[in-house]
Amino acid sequence: MIAELLSFFSSLDDHLAALAQASPLLFFGVVTLIIFAETGLVVMPLLPGDSLLFIAGAITALAGLNVHLFVAILCAAAILGDAVNYFVGSRLGMKAFERKDSRVFKQEYLLQTQAFYEKYGPFSIVMGRFVPIVRTFVPFLAGVAQMPYRTFFVYNVIGGVAWISSLTYAGYLFGNISWVRNNLSVIVIGIVAISVLPIVVKVWQEHRRSRRAS
Repeated sequence: MIAELLSFFSSLDDHLAALAQASPLLFFGVVTLIIFAETGLVVMPLLPGDSLLFIAGAITALAGLNVHLFVAILCAAAILGDAVNYFVGSRLGMKAFERKDSRVFKQEYLLQTQAFYEKYGPFSIVMGRFVPIVRTFVPFLAGVAQMPYRTFFVYNVIGGVAWISSLTYAGYLFGNISWVRNNLSVIVIGIVAISVLPIVVKVWQEHRRSRRAS
């Protein structure tokens, strides 16, 4: 599984570059659809959001495409995705938690989410954007926890714009540097590793805590 993921990430830049050369419109559309799916569909938490944005920005520079238009489209997709995820959580989330606990929906998740928002406030919507997997579940659980939509919307926009623009423009600015261009696959894997590191640390801490308790 890990080998397959590494293989996918290592060749992601080649696939997207070929797509951008063949059809810039299709390139924009595919990247936009992936960003929407990762943020809007709670069943799609493993899509390569961070690395995808950096690569897409670099390819946009190399292909001479309009990066500002691209960023605007991606921001709209990210904001709309979180909004859809929020409404799904607000409409269907409580019904899922009212049923018998499953691997995905548990009463403790709802309680932990409510505690998380009480501790960190609405800014948790912004923070969650930069953490893989977490960014897929944050808007859904915000809906489940019945966060006021006006509050959610403001921080959804802030987080979406910050996430999309920072990574896409970073790829665009550094994409024309020869060293970055020649080592793009390594950089992508590094981005994935760094973004997943907080989750790995959390799992390790929970494992140690459970072993001490037992």
